[in-house]
Amino acid sequence: MKTMFTTPGSLSKIAEDGEARVRFTGLCAGYPGRPVLHQLTADIVPLTMTALVGPNGSGKSTLLAVLARVIGVTSGELRFGGHKAPAFVPQRGAVGDALPLTVRQTVEMGRWGERGLWHRLTRRDRATVEAAMERLHITDLAGRQLGELSGGQRQRALIAQGLAQESDLLLLDEPTTGLDPEARERIAVLLTELVADGVTVVQATHDLKAARSADSCLLLRDGKLVGQGPPKRVLTTETLAQVWQPA
Repeated sequence: MKTMFTTPGSLSKIAEDGEARVRFTGLCAGYPGRPVLHQLTADIVPLTMTALVGPNGSGKSTLLAVLARVIGVTSGELRFGGHKAPAFVPQRGAVGDALPLTVRQTVEMGRWGERGLWHRLTRRDRATVEAAMERLHITDLAGRQLGELSGGQRQRALIAQGLAQESDLLLLDEPTTGLDPEARERIAVLLTELVADGVTVVQATHDLKAARSADSCLLLRDGKLVGQGPPKRVLTTETLAQVWQPA
């Protein structure tokens, strides 16, 4: 059964038309006393990469947190097609350097939703973790502490944790911010490969090069959706100048 999440407290089924992996209509969300998102309506098409683009404070990270079910909607409708919960990869800065976690332990956390925090990982869980590390080329880093890694290595560990969840919907918050050009390119290639392998990818990004390589863009300003569609149509010089100009 395909499920959907709508206004708080209600559940239903998404139309089985195969058109949307995620659909939101008139979506509003935010924090106590501080609304952030206002009347957003869009579809996330399966097996594509969607870029959430906009200046700081535009609502990109909040929308991503709503899609990850970290923040609830205050009004409107949010629907999820498919059978699996989204996998969420936070910004690197959201994971403290002081946490005494190895790369392997970090990736194993991706199995907690399936297995539970206090249960031993099964043979299949371990195989999933190994496959995720191999896919991100970090097997040789398995015993290293997160705080010892370069920015690109750490980001790959976090993406491996997301892959270990075995979801077909991967949500990433600024996956290439602060990385050198080589690391950014490696992440970009990986995400393209994941889409080809059957994963729907949504990333919030400041990187216009990454956004222009996406299949679709959602352009936000002040919590409102001011453009959506193919990057060539949405990310024009004129539109970007308007979005980034002072309010």
